[in-house]
Amino acid sequence: MARPDLVAEPRIAAWDRRVDWWLTGFALVFLVAYAWQVLGTSLPPGGRAAIEFVLTATWALFGIDYLVRIALARNRWRFVYTHLPDLVILVLPMFRQLRALRLITVVSVLNRQLRDDVRGRVVVYVAGTVVLIGFVASLAVLDAERNAPDASITTFGDAVWWTITTISTVGYGDRYPVTVEGRLVAASLMVAGIALLGVVTASIASWFVENLRRTEAAVERELDEVSADVDRAEVQLAAVLVELRAINARLEALERAGPPS
Repeated sequence: MARPDLVAEPRIAAWDRRVDWWLTGFALVFLVAYAWQVLGTSLPPGGRAAIEFVLTATWALFGIDYLVRIALARNRWRFVYTHLPDLVILVLPMFRQLRALRLITVVSVLNRQLRDDVRGRVVVYVAGTVVLIGFVASLAVLDAERNAPDASITTFGDAVWWTITTISTVGYGDRYPVTVEGRLVAASLMVAGIALLGVVTASIASWFVENLRRTEAAVERELDEVSADVDRAEVQLAAVLVELRAINARLEALERAGPPS
């Protein structure tokens, strides 16, 4: 099933079909490299420079993909207006303090592929999205917070715990970001948590409605079968009554005729 935002843009849809898997692969490379950069605290300067080059080059590829989509759009201004979040995600990481927000671009690419692959399997989609967003948010907040003064999130375990309490909208408050970048990650995670809860709630409601409709349909089928059986019984009973009347008429005729001579 084609995505509604691409129905009116066949050239963009064709481009997406051609490059989606490549972009997904680059997104995974970006995610692995970023995780290595954040968790590999003993990397030499040369290794860190190489990883930074891979991250920047991959993010630039996402920017090129966005520019190509604009060039292919029939109505370019409308495309930019309807894809403002993509533009913001690509522009903000140009500032050094917001470099971790490049992960949002990766999440959007991976989420697009995951959504298209598991369409109709809500449980798989929600589980995969939660794991992806949780891992990415943990890396991003740890990268932003661990060297900040008075930081309470200084290890990956702290980051994972903070992510779980935030995305579940519990918020114990024992771990919290103190930097601007960390708070932006927190705000994005809160919105994602609310959205995921909405998806889960809608899925449960849809399951109940579907079961009720299925039960109603089964009851209607049984009633139709019972009604059909009653109709058949009435037809058979009418036929029996007709035969009984015929037999009764013959007996009366024999009685009137008297005994045989």
